[in-house]
Amino acid sequence: MNRDAFLAAVSGRLIVSCQAGHGHPFRDTSAIVRMALAAVEGGAAAIRCGGVGGVADVAAVRAAVDLPVVGLTKDPGADVFITPTVAAALAVVAAGADVVAVDGTVRPRPDGRSLRDTVSAVHEAGRLVMADVATFEDGLYAAAAGADVVGTTLSGYTTGGTPPEEPDLDLVARLVQALPSVPVIAEGRYRTPHEAGAAMRTGALAVVVGTAITDPVRITRDFVRGVEDGRPEAGR
Repeated sequence: MNRDAFLAAVSGRLIVSCQAGHGHPFRDTSAIVRMALAAVEGGAAAIRCGGVGGVADVAAVRAAVDLPVVGLTKDPGADVFITPTVAAALAVVAAGADVVAVDGTVRPRPDGRSLRDTVSAVHEAGRLVMADVATFEDGLYAAAAGADVVGTTLSGYTTGGTPPEEPDLDLVARLVQALPSVPVIAEGRYRTPHEAGAAMRTGALAVVVGTAITDPVRITRDFVRGVEDGRPEAGR
């Protein structure tokens, strides 16, 4: 899939992230595939997958769906953990992803290579790159490195503190303004349809939603808190 075809496929639409971490009840490739199929039935424009499930999840989802697949690997124990090396990116390509999501921050990468090196390797393999960034400066860096799209995925997750509850709409808006030739995908803590719509109104190409759609553990916890907060004794 070329860049124009991918952008047309996802423009103004929802990308669903289908992932589950170690120890999660859904941490099984077959469960990830069913998650992806449910997202397809619900109207998703593309599937983002891989994570700790790695290339096995990417390959299985690629075989199961006809939509564009954004693939990644993830090492939760590392600072730079989203498809952090050239080798990891090429493994995602080999698994069949149309787009490889990579860490697009300015931080040093574990293989000592530059982000541009990773982007070039993926492009030479005939695939696209989504650079996951945390800051405005990261976004400019990723665009200069040749990323096809920039995502706000890592906003709030690289400073060592507790991430905010709300999505970073300001970062989306600033990157859209600064990068007229590089589309921006909103991702990170989008929990309601209203928030997803707000991201589109800032000029995002598309919105990625994961946990709020695909993680019943988190969804259940949110409802549990709501019920507990609504108990008569809670207001005393």
